[in-house]
Amino acid sequence: MRKAFMKRSLAMAVTAMMMGTLAGCASGSSSQTENAQTTAQASEAESKVDGGTTAEGAVSPKDGKAYKVGVIQMVENGAFNDMREGFIEELRAKGYSESDLVIDYKCAQGDATNLQTIAQGMAGGDYDLVATVATPPTQAMVNLKTETPVIFVAVSAPQAAGVITEMEKPDKNATGTSNAIPVGDIFALSEKLTPDAKTFGLLYCTSEVNSVNTAESAKKYCEENGLEYKEAVVTNSSEVQQAAQSLADSVDAIFIPNDSVIQSAMPLVTEVARSAKIPVYGSSATMVDSGAFATIAISDKEIGAQSADMAIEYLSGTAIADIPAIVVPASETVVNKTTMEALGIEVAEEDGIRFVEDKN
Repeated sequence: MRKAFMKRSLAMAVTAMMMGTLAGCASGSSSQTENAQTTAQASEAESKVDGGTTAEGAVSPKDGKAYKVGVIQMVENGAFNDMREGFIEELRAKGYSESDLVIDYKCAQGDATNLQTIAQGMAGGDYDLVATVATPPTQAMVNLKTETPVIFVAVSAPQAAGVITEMEKPDKNATGTSNAIPVGDIFALSEKLTPDAKTFGLLYCTSEVNSVNTAESAKKYCEENGLEYKEAVVTNSSEVQQAAQSLADSVDAIFIPNDSVIQSAMPLVTEVARSAKIPVYGSSATMVDSGAFATIAISDKEIGAQSADMAIEYLSGTAIADIPAIVVPASETVVNKTTMEALGIEVAEEDGIRFVEDKN
């Protein structure tokens, strides 16, 4: 297996030789999503370029073989899929064709044992880097202390998760993007759209550190702003409907952190909340697509694309330790029109608000 320091030195040498001739990046993109079933065939692909750059300007491996990039997800859901697609599309748009860079995508299907097996396989495999979508896969890779660099996508609390000590100074062979949830802004949105909501239900999974941290921020906000809150926690998706039901009769609204377990059961939460005439404020646009009432969202594809740019920086010769992790800010208000009408709430159309309807 090519070790991380060898990859970096090779990439840096290529960059130095080609500095005067690098072409601009192409603007087109490929929306094709690679999957685990086609990985074996894709892995046989080899670059026809013997070092240097591709026609579009991307730095290609000196040995003529394609870069191999692993991508790990804990579960399949709309948000994570969009992040992965944004990551891959950005690589393709910047000139890394399928013959120059092979994607090996694997999903743990929500199983922690599967996740550990996948991470161990990628840590011990011939990968130039591994992209991890959200917190659990990132922790799984970083905890192995592998020489394979990790680019994480949308880890809400990287320091609390133990995958980096300082955002500006990556120290665990991992860097990437954080989608820190704007808790205060989301609660301010609830005050604007549903001002009578004074008691909030907090619904989250205790095994996801990102969810726990966001829930703690929500509690703090409520305490500082005279709001009441009640918690309903779960350990797996089979408990979500009952937990949501336990809140329905005693709260005015529900807040859900960025939680993959809850997200996987959002249609059930939507059913309970609409029946009880309770608005749900989510932490992603995908939750709103799945029936939550509203949120202030980060573009999932954009955060994937920004993570890909960091991967490109590494492949071009920059050490992981010299690529600071970044927080991608929330950029738009999203309201589910179907839920709005079901709850009898009126939201005026104005700049900065995007209306969606149920996708699930």
